[in-house]
Amino acid sequence: MRVAVFSTKPYDEASLRKANGDAHELVFLEPRLNPRTAALADGCEAVCAFVNDDLGAETLAALADRGVRFVALRSAGFNHVDLRAAAELRIAVARVPDYSPYAVAEHCAALILALNRKTHRAYNRVREHNFALTGLLGFDLHGRTVGVVGTGKIGVCFTRIMAGFGCRVLAYDPFPSEAAAEAGAAYVPLEELLAASDIVSLHCPLTPETFHLIDRERIASMRPGVMLVNTSRGALVDTAAVIEGLKSGRIGHLGLDVYEEEAALFFEDLSDQVIGDDVFDRLSAFPNVLITGHQAFFTAEAIEAIAATTLGNLSAFASGGAGLHPVAAD
Repeated sequence: MRVAVFSTKPYDEASLRKANGDAHELVFLEPRLNPRTAALADGCEAVCAFVNDDLGAETLAALADRGVRFVALRSAGFNHVDLRAAAELRIAVARVPDYSPYAVAEHCAALILALNRKTHRAYNRVREHNFALTGLLGFDLHGRTVGVVGTGKIGVCFTRIMAGFGCRVLAYDPFPSEAAAEAGAAYVPLEELLAASDIVSLHCPLTPETFHLIDRERIASMRPGVMLVNTSRGALVDTAAVIEGLKSGRIGHLGLDVYEEEAALFFEDLSDQVIGDDVFDRLSAFPNVLITGHQAFFTAEAIEAIAATTLGNLSAFASGGAGLHPVAAD
């Protein structure tokens, strides 16, 4: 089967080639998938897309016109896919439901530790031979209350890590996990979690119900000086409200691996360009904010697992007309 692989980086090509062997004809394309670049999929039966590719109705229609009948996502999230349009166009969609929950959970812990102990600021100081400790005061994680919003596989892994630090872990999820409870999490209503937690970490998918889950009202209900960390999807938080929370001091630390408008920024080298996103520039100017560019998933183990699952989906569709891990409109 001929497959157009969009948003290809060198590590994508290496891992997918290794997992593929000679099973499919993979056409590696650097551009992101959108209505204008869909023409690059001419002659392909399937496309392989990443998290910031545009799989809206217009793109899907352009793909269907070119004979594409399958979309293999290299991501767990699928909020960037118009599943109803895909169904109407008879394009099947499959995803990578999990790869390495440890990768994301460990990155989340790294953000917390760096923000707390100001490691990123200390690193820059020492490079300038400034060894003063003023402004670098942190706090013991031991004994602090950590709120985990979303207790899927990543949330459970993160719970175990925080419990290992001696934290009290509160959890919220519409579908409680026995594994999270066994790891030490106590389930409480979301409002109670936000009011009681020193650190709030988001580990839930982006759905209509979770869009701007963290808004002005919920930020106002948090403890003064709370640390907020988001390694899931950018639109879980209302960025404008978060900036207000940082300015007022309600949010004392902010760690982000995702951003609402990241599609125009992340995964690209823009170091020689002027960023036109004033909101992102404002966020990154705060000394108590640490942002990474959708990096949490990026471990050797995760990349290998993503490639293996993606090729499994492609082979399953080629042989049976459906991926191993299909997603469809409700």
